[in-house]
Amino acid sequence: MMAVGETGYAPDAGGSDRHVPVLLRQVLEHLSPKPGEVMIDGTFGAGGYSRALLQKGAKVIGIDRDPDAISGGQELVREAEGNLILVPGQFADLEDHARQTGHDGVDGVVLDLGVSSMQLDEAERGFSFLRDGPLDMRMEQAGPSAADVVNHLPVKDLIRIIGLLGEEKRATTVAHAIERARREKPFLRTGELAGLIESVLGRSPKKAQIHPATRTFQALRIYVNGELHQAAKALEGAERILKPGGRLVLVSFHSLEDRIVKRFFADRTKTRGGGSRHMPEEDVPPPTFEPLTRKAVEADEEETRFNPRARSARLRAGRRTSEPTRALDIHAAGVPRLAEYEGLGS
Repeated sequence: MMAVGETGYAPDAGGSDRHVPVLLRQVLEHLSPKPGEVMIDGTFGAGGYSRALLQKGAKVIGIDRDPDAISGGQELVREAEGNLILVPGQFADLEDHARQTGHDGVDGVVLDLGVSSMQLDEAERGFSFLRDGPLDMRMEQAGPSAADVVNHLPVKDLIRIIGLLGEEKRATTVAHAIERARREKPFLRTGELAGLIESVLGRSPKKAQIHPATRTFQALRIYVNGELHQAAKALEGAERILKPGGRLVLVSFHSLEDRIVKRFFADRTKTRGGGSRHMPEEDVPPPTFEPLTRKAVEADEEETRFNPRARSARLRAGRRTSEPTRALDIHAAGVPRLAEYEGLGS
């Protein structure tokens, strides 16, 4: 499943644009915020979830690694009159952020794991091949960029990144084409890379609306920002910081993220160790979560019509038990082992 984005923009009655949080009704239903409770919005973005939580009377710790999101959220901080704390940082460190703001336990955590519409729509951020801009893709606007990765990683590593993170079947073809082209001239613009990929892969008549660079751009974005590693570490942190009875709600946008979330909840809600007539049932640790969703919750037809980017969204949720936390093997959870580039990868 391909990721499209976390949130969309839709015109209001006055014709202006307003923020549309994906699956907002379902997020609130499973997060069940109550007045005075403390909630972590680990992917603040344009503040859609945070605003809704504040309207329910909750106190919110908003986290975002994008400086633009933190800057843009200051008006909501003022409106919240002390009930919203905005923290610049990664949601993988949400436990530390909560404790540093004076909270040793919280009542809820929500994470929207997709890239935001604001980032996709701003050409200068370099996330989209639809808008030519610098080949950047850094959510934090610091550290190695997508251009650094494309121009310097060995071809064997590019093949794994594009194949695993982009689920691109022709990753070898793409990676070798990149290697040949960069010998002549380094890639600096999104349009240059997208054009090369289109020239070597062509357009599928059956999927003419899907740009052939889609999967490669997804792979580079995920790799540059360590998104899968971040997601797994955030799950581990949420387990530690949630109070007994606290709710964890996650919205993912492609199969790689959803697989990690699904495996996490399957492991943390397990009460039996299987077994059969051939093998005895194995002991399993006590469950640290009770499932609030038996399967992924998807957007309904009305929402997808109103906000097309909700089409690929999947929501899963659980309620924290009082059982002790345990370590998470992020690779067993679905984070692939990839080459590191100056601290990137996992």
